[in-house]
Amino acid sequence: MNTKHQGMRIAGFLFLLAAYSPVSLAGAEEAAKINYADTAWIMVSSALVMLMLPGLALFYGGMVRRKNVLGTLMHSFVPLGVITIQWVFIGYSLSFGEDIGNFVGNLDKAFLMGISYTDLNGTIPEYLFCMFQLMFAIITVALISGGMAERVKFKAYIVFIFVWSTLVYDPICHWVWGGGWLSDLGALDFAGGTVVHISSGVAGLSAALVLKKRRGFPGSLMIPHSLPLTLLGAGLLWFGWFGFNAGSALAANEIAVLAFTNTQVATGAGLLGWVVMEFYKMGKASALGAASGIVAGLVAITPAAGFVEPLWAMVIGFMAGVLCYAAVVAKIRLGYDDSLDAFGIHGIGGAWGALATGLFVTVGGTGLLAGNLTQVWIQLVGIAAAAIYSFVLTYGIVTVIDKTIGFRIEDEDEEMGLDTTQHGETGYNLV
Repeated sequence: MNTKHQGMRIAGFLFLLAAYSPVSLAGAEEAAKINYADTAWIMVSSALVMLMLPGLALFYGGMVRRKNVLGTLMHSFVPLGVITIQWVFIGYSLSFGEDIGNFVGNLDKAFLMGISYTDLNGTIPEYLFCMFQLMFAIITVALISGGMAERVKFKAYIVFIFVWSTLVYDPICHWVWGGGWLSDLGALDFAGGTVVHISSGVAGLSAALVLKKRRGFPGSLMIPHSLPLTLLGAGLLWFGWFGFNAGSALAANEIAVLAFTNTQVATGAGLLGWVVMEFYKMGKASALGAASGIVAGLVAITPAAGFVEPLWAMVIGFMAGVLCYAAVVAKIRLGYDDSLDAFGIHGIGGAWGALATGLFVTVGGTGLLAGNLTQVWIQLVGIAAAAIYSFVLTYGIVTVIDKTIGFRIEDEDEEMGLDTTQHGETGYNLV
């Protein structure tokens, strides 16, 4: 008996010696060590995504009438302030805090409490991960403004984006990226097709339906006042999207390079897909169509960027140009006033991209190409869940705001334009 106990003590001593040996300690230290290449890349990527906000502002701003250009630019810029504060207060914790019921995070990280500048998320500081994800939250609410452009009160818009980000974006983000139920189900979304584009595109449609059409739509001529601004904005979006997609690898590695390559390939194909449709339907290609095709391609490749090979990225992008063109054309027939086609491009493009991920995934998973039909069904569940949740809650949020403080501007103010009535300025003071 004593011999047996002595043997057990020796075995325990040897186990502790192995566990705390220099080799084991070095391995543990190495596993928790910051990677400076990854950190540098994600810092650059975060800045690139932030640059997408001025890009979106120009893209949207060029498409509205001259009297609404400043108001539209402000819809993309003010989230940089509002959502930054919301994210630090509660947004990051709701999205990436400890899971509650597979639905949302808890408030342990509210106000970034308990997080030190030395804490890591993988190989990068958690503060950097927080800031990178913040840029996604900011641009998502800015995208919604395209569905309600030229007809909303600025103060109501500020309330809306704070409430919407809290009740809609943060839970959906948690479902997919924060350890929620879609993550457990196996839904694939590399950089935000479901989290960003489906949620914002459907929200734009929902808000447009509540707020009703602009005065004179569709009979009055509401042509873009500055297509050069729109093209410049599309170019800045394209540039910033490399951070959006390749940065979502959260490392400077081969997956980031794949996402970078797919972003370029799909976007070029999206541009051509839209242009081909315009040639087929009208016999000529428009600058607005080229800019729209660029964004359609960018949107569609977002969920698939790190999961597919470049040739399939080309298919995804080209089909996005075709499908989004058809959705934008159908808007007139269906009679809803999604002012700048938030749903037609981001809703439809995001849904196609999420579905295409299930069809063509060969990197980090399998899809229909490998005979895995289950992944396609999982992607469809994710699409439906994000779309329904965003539509219903957005409808309710916009309705409540409109019935209380008022969301839509008065007819007289709409006639004068957002610039003077909401901001007391004009975009162009030309003599």
